[in-house]
Formats: sequence, C-alpha cells, structure tokens
Amino acid sequence: MIRTVITPTQTNYNVALVFPEDYLGEELEVIVFKKQEGLVIEKKLNPIKLSDKYRDVFTKEDAKSFNDHTQQMRKEWDSI
Repeated sequence: MIRTVITPTQTNYNVALVFPEDYLGEELEVIVFKKQEGLVIEKKLNPIKLSDKYRDVFTKEDAKSFNDHTQQMRKEWDSI
C-alpha cells in the first residue's frame, strides 16, 4: 500500500503517480478525502443510544412516570 498526505494550494493539482513494479497490471483504487472525514464516519458507526446515555439516571418509578407524562403530552399535542 502506498499512502501520502498532501495539502493542495489551488483547485487544480497535477501529480505524477509512480507505482511499484508489482502494481502494474493490477486494478488500483485512488481515494481523496479530508483527513478528518474518516474520523467522522467512524463516530457515526457507533452512535450512543439514548437509552444508554440515561441508563441509571432515573429510578424505574421516575422513568415510568416520565414516560407516562410524555405520552400524555404527545396525545394532547396530536389533538390540537
């Protein structure tokens, strides 16, 4: 694998690609992305679920009360 990092200073960037002998005749893939883009994609693959975020914050009774209250508010909103 050949990997390099560049910082273009204009919209057109002419580059001469030099391949090792064992790359000749092989199908190659050229990818261009911002260095930080890969990190963003990785974060999206493992999102924190809302239930995990608030685990053990409410007691079961408080959670049920909150859920009941939320359901009631949604019903009231839908009736408007």
